[in-house]
Amino acid sequence: MGISLRRSEKEIVELFSAYSSMVYRISFAYMKNSNDAQDIVQETFLRLVKSHPRFESKEHEKAWFIRTSSNLCKNELRHWWRKRENIEDYRSFGKEDPKIDEVFLEVMKLPNKYKTVVYLYYYEGYKSPEIAIILKKPNSTIRNYLHEARLLLKERLGEDFYEE
Repeated sequence: MGISLRRSEKEIVELFSAYSSMVYRISFAYMKNSNDAQDIVQETFLRLVKSHPRFESKEHEKAWFIRTSSNLCKNELRHWWRKRENIEDYRSFGKEDPKIDEVFLEVMKLPNKYKTVVYLYYYEGYKSPEIAIILKKPNSTIRNYLHEARLLLKERLGEDFYEE
């Protein structure tokens, strides 16, 4: 008999505990709606249970959650009934108190290709080569997106905008 890829309830609870907050933040960045973001979190973990993906490492595991939740959000946003709600809904989820400031609000207004890269880089701490692997894009494209997003943010936030 082969080894089952099914996860125990304990493993799923551990994965949920480790990644649900991150998946929510990513989902909220796309959906801008607490209820829709929570739906994406549920759908992401449902996919985990149904598909039984095998992870090579913790980095691969985290990348799977990021890619799956991002793709689910993109698919959901294609529907005509999408509506946007106040970003302050974000405060009602999880134990973490996210830093919602003027910069974060402007990042959330960026086009999705920039928003995702900026979020992963500045808020989740990924480096551009890692983001390139996660999003399956060339590293030069990721660096270009970061550069263009910084220019947009500088334009929107003024000359006092701090860049790394």
